[in-house]
Amino acid sequence: MGKTLFQKVWDAHTVTVLPSGRTQLFIETHYIHEVTSPQAFGMLRDLGLKVAHPERTFANVDHVIPTTSTVEPFKDEVAQAMLSELRKNCQENGIKFFDTRSGCQGIVHVVGPEQGITQPGQTICCGDSHTATHGAFGAVSFGIGTTQVRDVLATQTLGFSPLKVRRINVNGRLGTGVTAKDVALHLIRLLGVAGGIGFAYEYGGEVFDRFSMEERMTVCNMAIEGGARVGYVNPDETTFAYLKGRPYAPSADKWEAAVARWRSYASDPDCVYDDIVNVDAATIAPTVTWGITPAQNAPITGTFPLPETMTDEEAAIAREAYAYTRFPAGTPIAGTAIDVAFIGSCTNGRLSDFEAAASYLKGRHVAPGVKAIAAPGSQVVARQCIERGIDKIFIDAGFEWRLAGCSMCLAMNPDKLEGDQICASSSNRNFKGRQGSPTGRTVLMSPTMVAAAAVAGRLVDCRL
Repeated sequence: MGKTLFQKVWDAHTVTVLPSGRTQLFIETHYIHEVTSPQAFGMLRDLGLKVAHPERTFANVDHVIPTTSTVEPFKDEVAQAMLSELRKNCQENGIKFFDTRSGCQGIVHVVGPEQGITQPGQTICCGDSHTATHGAFGAVSFGIGTTQVRDVLATQTLGFSPLKVRRINVNGRLGTGVTAKDVALHLIRLLGVAGGIGFAYEYGGEVFDRFSMEERMTVCNMAIEGGARVGYVNPDETTFAYLKGRPYAPSADKWEAAVARWRSYASDPDCVYDDIVNVDAATIAPTVTWGITPAQNAPITGTFPLPETMTDEEAAIAREAYAYTRFPAGTPIAGTAIDVAFIGSCTNGRLSDFEAAASYLKGRHVAPGVKAIAAPGSQVVARQCIERGIDKIFIDAGFEWRLAGCSMCLAMNPDKLEGDQICASSSNRNFKGRQGSPTGRTVLMSPTMVAAAAVAGRLVDCRL
């Protein structure tokens, strides 16, 4: 009987089965950042331990970094302390750090792939919930907590419980204006925020076969929002073409052997999945969230759903959401006014995301009263945009063109909502207070939909 990619990677990295029944996995690549690593390094020092394999750990500063200026010292003393501590820890332990002066700094889940560090068949972890992003390359990649960051630094291994595998096929063709972000949101609505608990999601089908690597990363990034610890796509020619020639990719004399090895990790045709879900691409529309979880979403052409039409459990969460958002149930979603527009994050902060939004923005302008921010996912993405004149399109349209970082995705840097502001955001979470204000409201959507909302000053269908 054949094996899934998850099973193959798991078996290849198994050190032993622990008495608890968990598997001790060898972690091939470890990403760290300034938020969850300081305490981990402190625990190592307290225990008198050293980093076991510093060559397998790569560091970025992204969550707290200001996006208007990286001149030090930062105004935020805590952010400066976090950066300084990460810099010190990397220097002391011989860890590669993509610092602000490197020209490669950015969001960890953008930098790793664009540098070619993320590769098929790897086990990857990071002290960040959206580490599933790297599964787009055919890796088993997952987020971990601070004590687990310590454990990986100390041993390069981690105790992890096996997962079942759910195959999600999306077949057919996506309609005009429908993007990978819409696919991600649609799947979360279909399967629920807890639907993936205990599962690794294997994404496939005709839509994923046609997707670029950046589109695959967008969907895998949000696997965690559906409860799945791991989300991945089998490696193929698209994967190999993306990696070829990148700084950390195998050299020319080792390339063919690497590709052969990577290809062998793909799920076998006769493998058996624990569950299979089939989705018709034609049923997916430009989508926006209306509540306080990513699963609370609907097509832009729809209405804010009535709690009375839901199950008791869904209705309770919906009522809680409406009490927070104050959106009027039963009325059209399109036309809802916004105050802020944000394009960026580890979900949608890559070159293709800015290209798509720029295509819509060219010749248009942000509506009066709307604050619009664009934050590239990395310094490399920023340079690519500048070389193509994309930054100028955004600036001419009335957007603030920021420096690389997590920016307004979360409230750990100066980019935050104020008061009851409503933000059209290309990020990944619409939790209460996620963007900095305890009463601010986040509406998730694709970069193109954010651009359309910024221009209209309200939620609109980008196809119109």
